[in-house]
Amino acid sequence: MKPPYDAAVRAAIRKRMSPPNRESVAAIARSTGITTQTLYNWRAQWQKEGQLVPATSKAPEQWSPADKLAAVIQSAGLSGSDLGAFCRERGLYPKQLARWRQAAEDANSPTAPSMSDHKELQRKNQEQAREIRRLERELRKKEKALVEAAALLMVSEKCKALWPQDGES
Repeated sequence: MKPPYDAAVRAAIRKRMSPPNRESVAAIARSTGITTQTLYNWRAQWQKEGQLVPATSKAPEQWSPADKLAAVIQSAGLSGSDLGAFCRERGLYPKQLARWRQAAEDANSPTAPSMSDHKELQRKNQEQAREIRRLERELRKKEKALVEAAALLMVSEKCKALWPQDGES
């Protein structure tokens, strides 16, 4: 039978997992004696409830889209000092939230790219990457040829200096 954990313990764990602390599950498990699976289950439950508990210790810009959206949703009704307090508690900047909010709005706009547009962009990117690789190979060949020509020119000049031809001197 699993041991019961009261709400205070769970709240303390959530605070340790949440920004700006963002302690790893393994570190929390070592210090509390609660199994990692229990902690992962709690975090998944909190995320389903819309709590901001990123599944990473990375900086906010490297959070998953779901974690960024959770931060935007939680801060939606806040302004002024409340928004500032929310950001400080989570190690965020209001500009980050504004940028993430705009990205969420743009993703649902009527002009948002469709899946076929994404595939077309991917295809074009692949073509451009192939063209860049081809041009880089061509550039390397030309650089080698230029180095070789410069070496031949130097050897030619040295030969002229060492063995002047008839009429020179």
